[in-house]
Amino acid sequence: MSPAISRKAFLATFAAASLALAIGAASPARANDLAEAEELVDDAYHVLNQMLQNNEFEALPRYLDNAQGVMIYPALVKGGFILGGEGGSGLLMVRGSDGSWSSPAFYTLAAGSIGLQIGGQVSKAVLTIMNEGAVRAMMEDGFKFGGDISVAVGPVGKGLEASTTGNFDEDVYVFSSAVGLFGGGSLEGAGLIEKNTYNYAYYDSGQAVPYAVAVERRFSNTQADRLRALLP
Repeated sequence: MSPAISRKAFLATFAAASLALAIGAASPARANDLAEAEELVDDAYHVLNQMLQNNEFEALPRYLDNAQGVMIYPALVKGGFILGGEGGSGLLMVRGSDGSWSSPAFYTLAAGSIGLQIGGQVSKAVLTIMNEGAVRAMMEDGFKFGGDISVAVGPVGKGLEASTTGNFDEDVYVFSSAVGLFGGGSLEGAGLIEKNTYNYAYYDSGQAVPYAVAVERRFSNTQADRLRALLP
């Protein structure tokens, strides 16, 4: 065999081996992301189901009835000493013009704070997004709460539903298992970050960004069907 052919064969073999190694390295990460995304969807189902059956959140169904989008965070962690922060992984679903809900798009909520604080807290949260403008704004790259998006704590407590106004004046209402964890001010500066490692793995496509999933509806996953079915 000539040196040129040998060299060509070697390069081809080396390239194939490198590709195999790259695929081998990526596959476990992709599999882990898929498993974690599926677990997050299951956790979101249980959180929403529990809230809908809890008398303390009896106003939530009416807010969901009128919402254009919903974000669910099964576990938001808040804590620290002096320098603290809060955050967690969650998902967004958007209501279409026909009233049906999209498949979930995955996000991370991240916020930091400086002040007198100690200890930690884990909460569950459902955010009802009341108009299409707020949905679109929250999906913009680099979005942070504050400015043009108003946030309020959703009414919590048995018997509150009847006395609650139906105007839905705020853009976003937060229903949380830890009352007072969020307020309009405490979410100021908190940012939403697309969790595309989950999005890509869950829909098996590098094109499955949140807008393509939740608005264009180019991707779906039947594993989320029971979660979508909980929404009005």
